Amino acid sequence: MNKFLVCDAALVPGELPRGSSPLLGFARLLRRFGFAIAPEQATAFMQAVTLLGPRSMDDIRRAAVATFAPAPDRRVEFDALFESWFYGDVRVAIEGEEQGEDKTEIKDDSDTAEELAGPVQAETGGELTSKTEQLSIRAFANDGLRLATLEREIGSALPWRRSFRTVRTTTGRNPDIRRSMRKILSADGDIPSPYLRRRQRMPRRLLLLIDVSGSMKLHTEDYLKVAHAAVQGTGRAEVFSFGTRLTRLTSALRIRNRDQALAQAGALVDDWDGGTRIGRTLLAFLSVPRFSAFARGAVVVILSDALERGDPSEMETAFRRFSACTHRLSLATPLAGDPRFRPETEALCAILPTLDDLVDGSSVAGLTKFLLSLGRAAPPIETMPGRVL
Repeated sequence: MNKFLVCDAALVPGELPRGSSPLLGFARLLRRFGFAIAPEQATAFMQAVTLLGPRSMDDIRRAAVATFAPAPDRRVEFDALFESWFYGDVRVAIEGEEQGEDKTEIKDDSDTAEELAGPVQAETGGELTSKTEQLSIRAFANDGLRLATLEREIGSALPWRRSFRTVRTTTGRNPDIRRSMRKILSADGDIPSPYLRRRQRMPRRLLLLIDVSGSMKLHTEDYLKVAHAAVQGTGRAEVFSFGTRLTRLTSALRIRNRDQALAQAGALVDDWDGGTRIGRTLLAFLSVPRFSAFARGAVVVILSDALERGDPSEMETAFRRFSACTHRLSLATPLAGDPRFRPETEALCAILPTLDDLVDGSSVAGLTKFLLSLGRAAPPIETMPGRVL
């Protein structure tokens, strides 16, 4: 085998036989997904394949395992990447999840890894509520929606929590022993009064989870505009979309220009106006430690009609886990815009005990008003729709 060059931590082929391109491409794929692949391992992989023949794909798989040596806890991911690269199966499974059509794909806009995805089909719409994945792209209209009030006030409207960091203060009863002792030593043991300190207060994180399935297509553009205003107004906001896949949109919505931000978000999301697997995608969110940390102690607002076509037990489990780790869990559903609305579906009845708020998500005005009221205590649970006997 000929040598290949290394440039900016990426594997770049030199003069290699044409048949070696798939092998080198697999090494690159592993690097993009976070596997530590040294150039020497890629060379050894191609040499091992040459020595084995190879007589079958099993020989190539054994050569890959022997030379790349994936960690035991990432072997499932390694096998999934091998299948996707050499067999054309573009679905990469999350460890611990079931292979098949119910698998949830996750896209993180802050990662450098490129997601393997099938051909994206441009569609003007989709099924209203379905488990079947349907991919599409979307262009946002520039309707000049003004959300200046939300952007200006959301930072101070969020609930506050006490930080472990302290600051000096002139009032209170908590002495700052360290600063006081330093002053005593510098003043030869005499100071008029000890220094005081208090714990800092900081706003809680805001986490918005936006349903982009077909049944929500009349509202998702407005929800993205509200999310953009929230991200611009506070540095402690995180935004994700979910349908049949889970996509992080925070980095796109940090772009100051709203039209550019929505265009970038529209390019990131692959499952616009398709099916919905609410329980499964929310459980996928909670299964990623870095994502679940966003929800811990945060104010979580889920923007969805909560019409789950799959197993309602998964949705109930996801909401129960959210409720256990968040400061406040709210569901904003456009269905609540109808005064006759009552949560009568099996899934809604199951998640109702886990919610702090069930509010109207049918208009930007109502949603903005609710977000700016998050700093106040949640209304009594008995006043929620469907709780009044």
